[in-house]
Amino acid sequence: MGVWRGPDGIQVEVIVLQTRPLLKVTQTVNQRRYLLGYCRTIQGVEQHVDLADLVEVIAFPRAPQRLRR
Repeated sequence: MGVWRGPDGIQVEVIVLQTRPLLKVTQTVNQRRYLLGYCRTIQGVEQHVDLADLVEVIAFPRAPQRLRR
């Protein structure tokens, strides 16, 4: 599933809620995460954050222990 981060602690995640794919929009403020909404479409996400400000979070695999220094 995809995760995107934006300014001011905004995070957008693709989730499945009761067999329905949704976009979960949250915001972290003072180390607490608040739910802004569940969106069915990208247009719903646009109400919370400018899409041009979002960057995708990509988890890179770690190198095997024998290759790390």
